[in-house]
Amino acid sequence: MYKKNSYTILENRPLTPAVYRMVLAGDTQYVTAPGQFVNIALDGRYLRRPISVCDWDERTLTLIYKVVGDGTGQMARMAAGARLDLLTGLGNGFTTEGAGDRRLLVGGGVGVPPLYGLARRLVAAGRRVTAVLGFNTADEVFYADEFRALGAEVFVATADGSAGTRGFVTTAIAEHGIACDFFHACGPLPMLRALSEAVEAPGELSFEERMGCGFGGCMGCSCETKEGAKRICKEGPVLKKEEVIW
Repeated sequence: MYKKNSYTILENRPLTPAVYRMVLAGDTQYVTAPGQFVNIALDGRYLRRPISVCDWDERTLTLIYKVVGDGTGQMARMAAGARLDLLTGLGNGFTTEGAGDRRLLVGGGVGVPPLYGLARRLVAAGRRVTAVLGFNTADEVFYADEFRALGAEVFVATADGSAGTRGFVTTAIAEHGIACDFFHACGPLPMLRALSEAVEAPGELSFEERMGCGFGGCMGCSCETKEGAKRICKEGPVLKKEEVIW
């Protein structure tokens, strides 16, 4: 179930030259699982902007977003005290129950944020969490220390080798011999496909997709799976590794 509501910006600051962290105050009761997303209305923009939820509590939502166009650029210029219209509680989110004690969390770029809220809940439940975070350069790395502060073991990979392992997240997993009972991943499609082929354990993949409505009405983000057509915004964004057709 999703809900339309108004939220007040408490904080909006850069983490890297292009990535921002926004904290909002308001009703969070419809956010029920890590990996869900919100859809943000912006003045003068026809379509809302879907942004994954990094974390939440009883009073606040934390969003981390990358400035990639005019809409997210407009968000980056907003100051504390401004109000935003959001649809919350969208998408299905990651599974936190069962699936073994050794969890591998793999994020690429702005696929990292939803894994933070997942890591916090898995660690609190006594799971052993390893996070592999992939970026292009050292200047783009964010939230590695925050994952460590939770108690997760963290490995960073950068395409140019300026921080951590040189290469991709799959390179870091192989280099460090990382094993798991189950994995959760969010990032660009090539990363998700390579990860599915490289990691033998079962897992969940959170897909990034352009969306119209964000709640399953327009069918604009449908994709084919082994179980038939699924809407990334409604039946996703998290799909099981074994159901994805590459």
